This record gives sequence, structure tokens and C-alpha cells, in this order.
Amino acid sequence: MAVANACMIMGAQVAGRSRAPPLFECRADPSGSAKYERSDSGSSPRKGFLNGAAFPGASAPLILRFPPNFVRQLSIKARRNCSNIGVAQVVAASVTNMPVSSAPANAGEPLVLNCNNSVQADGALLEKDFVTPDGTLAVHSGEKTGRAIVTDAIATPIVQTSTYTFKNTAELIAFQEGRFTSYEYGRYGNPTTQVAEEKISALERAETTLLLASGMCATTTMMLALVPAGGHIITTTDCYRRTRQFIQTVLPKMGITATVIDPADIDSLEMALEQNNVSLFFSESPTNPYLRCIDIELVSKLCHKKGVLVCIDCTFATPVNQKALALGADIVLHSVLAGSLSGSNKVIGTVRALHNVLGGVLSPVSRVHYPGLESHPEHHIAKRQMSGYGGVVSFEIAGDLQATSRFIDSLKIPYIAPSLGGCESLVEQPTIISYWDQSSEERARLGIKDNLVRFSCGVEAFDDIQSDILQALEAV
Repeated sequence: MAVANACMIMGAQVAGRSRAPPLFECRADPSGSAKYERSDSGSSPRKGFLNGAAFPGASAPLILRFPPNFVRQLSIKARRNCSNIGVAQVVAASVTNMPVSSAPANAGEPLVLNCNNSVQADGALLEKDFVTPDGTLAVHSGEKTGRAIVTDAIATPIVQTSTYTFKNTAELIAFQEGRFTSYEYGRYGNPTTQVAEEKISALERAETTLLLASGMCATTTMMLALVPAGGHIITTTDCYRRTRQFIQTVLPKMGITATVIDPADIDSLEMALEQNNVSLFFSESPTNPYLRCIDIELVSKLCHKKGVLVCIDCTFATPVNQKALALGADIVLHSVLAGSLSGSNKVIGTVRALHNVLGGVLSPVSRVHYPGLESHPEHHIAKRQMSGYGGVVSFEIAGDLQATSRFIDSLKIPYIAPSLGGCESLVEQPTIISYWDQSSEERARLGIKDNLVRFSCGVEAFDDIQSDILQALEAV
């Protein structure tokens, strides 16, 4: 949320600049072609505000040619999607980007992009003859033909199942031998999360991405997969507390040691590389909480000379503002709501293999309602006037009425009952226990969703309640 707010602020700052020249010169193009071409005309188009910075490697002025009806259709689509603030924030934040790669040999010639009204099939967005900014990648990567589910729905369907079937033994054998692509079990992959993974891969310019349950799940799984017993890690002084705790208290049990250096101390980095059999360099950039920045390109060059992998946690930057892989890192990590690891098929494949054993898949809970959470709309009021936030929490399962019922029926500790109970935990599905006599339309009008769960926590051990909820979520 903090990253999204920062993007919004940056967008507002850009919008507030007085008399800023237009980003692009827009011209009507009746042909509606979407091919990438360079202008052969001798005229010098007006230079854009970013002078091509939005398209990495393009320092020449940019010209966008639109079909005649583009403005009208854009207006219609904008009204339909006015709530899609996340995409707008990505686009707004992208204007702060600086191109990483050097300018092409023919820099100075105007770059012409002819845009039609159709969206190219997924995969085409990354073709060399079609240059596209992060905003478009965030919207369309992983969609269309990239989806593993055939559907006409605009929104990516949420797949709740943990088990997938095969038509016959021949198909199963083909799957095992790599001749047939499908899913087997929720821990090994999910069509919904695959779409998100492909979006992140496109934004990071990575070969592949692995989504995990949390940022710490991504960090710990990555280290366990890539650092052998008796290995050595180099990390920095300023980092997330739990990451440091894992490195200092858990990894030593496997004989893994660590050198901690200042983020800017290159001499100490070179010394540690010389004196230890280092497997991994890990650091945030910007770091948490002091926002120190690592010279990713220099660190990567020094580490690679010694055969050391480099993982950069870019959570505070997001792929909009920093692309660590392009600067030389082997892995980029993000920790926002979930955890992600992006990089080459070889490196991420090693982590994925261990992840398939350890688990740590995304939870099928789509939203939590609790005044103790900053995401709650009245958290600021509750924080001011309450000394605690109560023992009742409501949340929405990422599924329908039946999926939510499967979750509740799979719980072992709480009783299915109304009210708040006493020492014991209670759980209820408001749609069924309180509003079953109402029509679906009436429930929708009242804001009662079929996937809503209310959980009243008793005095049982927290670890027991947590374990029970997690195992029940596996049934969704």
C-alpha cells in the first residue's frame, strides 16, 4: 500500500508541473497499423517531455499515430475502468524512469509507433519489433493467449482447486515426460498465479517468476535453495529485521555463515569475496528502513567474477522504478502482499523445486476486515479511541458460496454457530446463518457477500487456531 501511495504522489507531482511539454506528438493514422517503424520524413517533430525515456534505449523523439476514432474509444474505456487506480499509478510512476540501456546507433531519428485499437496477443508485447512501456505490460502480460484457462471473461478467473485431473493414463505420461502442459497440484502451480507471475516477469524483463505466500517465504526459500550447507552469504547492515534474524539464527544451524557489510563499503565486499567461499550476495535496494542504495551494477560485476549469485530485494523501488536484472543481478525479490522471485529459468527453477517441497503458496483469502489493520477504512479512528481491536475478524474467501462452505467445513477447532461464543472459537458464513431467507439480489444490496466469513476467536492457543485456518484454506 505504501508503494501504491508513493506512486500516486509521484503521479500527482508530475501532473502538477506547470506548462510541461506534451509527452508525445499524436497524429491520426487511418491505416491503424501497429507495426514499429522509423520515420523517413525530413521534418523534425517537436521533442517530447521525456525525450523517449519512457521507452528504454530510445533517446529520439517519440511520435504516436492513432486511428481517427481512438480518442472517442479511449474516453469510453476510461469511463468503464475509472476504478483501476493501480494501473494508473503504474503509468504515473513510470514517468520517473530513467533509461537503463544505452541509446541505439541511429539515435536522433524520430521513433514512430502506429497504434491500433486491438490488444496484441500475450507474448507479442515483448517482441523486439514492438517496444512498450511498463503500463501496457502490467495490464496485458499473462492475459489473452497467455492464460492457462480458456474464457471470454475480461478479469482473470480465480482458480480455487488444489488438485487437477488427467483424461487418461496416456495424457498423464505425456505430462510427466514434458510432452503435455498442464497442472498437477496447487503447490506446484496455479493458472491464476501464473498470470501474475507472467506480469511480473514482463515488468522485470525476467525469464520466469515464482510467486510465494509472503516476502519472508520468498527470502527463506531462496536462501535455502541456493546456499549449500557450510556456505557463506554476504549481506548488508541495513535490512528487514526478520531477514537478518533468519540469517543470524536459522542458517547457522546448517553451517551457513554470513558477512555483514555497509551498503556502500565496496572494499569490505571485495575482502569478503576473497576470504570466503561465498554463494550468495543479498541486499535490499533501497534498504529498509534507511533507504540506502546498492550499486547493483558494480556489486554484480564483482560477485560474478567469483561465481557468486546476486539477489536484490527491490520491494521499495518496484519494477517501475528499478530493474535490478538489467543492472546485472541474478534474482530480484519483491514483498508486497505476497512474495515474488524473478530471474533466469535455471536459477528460479532451483528455488521452485524446493518451493514445491516446502509449500508457501498464495492464500485464497481475498480480503480481511479488521480495525487493527491499516487497510481498514476506519483504522485511524479505532487506533485513536480503542485500546485493543477485539477478537472478531471477518474475511472473504477467494471463491463462491460453495468454496467458502468447504473452508468452514474443513475447520477442526471452531464451532459453526451464531453470536460470539465464550471461551471457544466460533465461525459462521453470514449468507447462510443470517441471510439465507434473503434473495441474492437483496444480500448484494446489503453488502453481504456469499464468500464472507466471520471468525470469533476463543482462548485456544494462537498456533492451533492459525494451523487450523491454514489447513482449511487448502481445501478451498
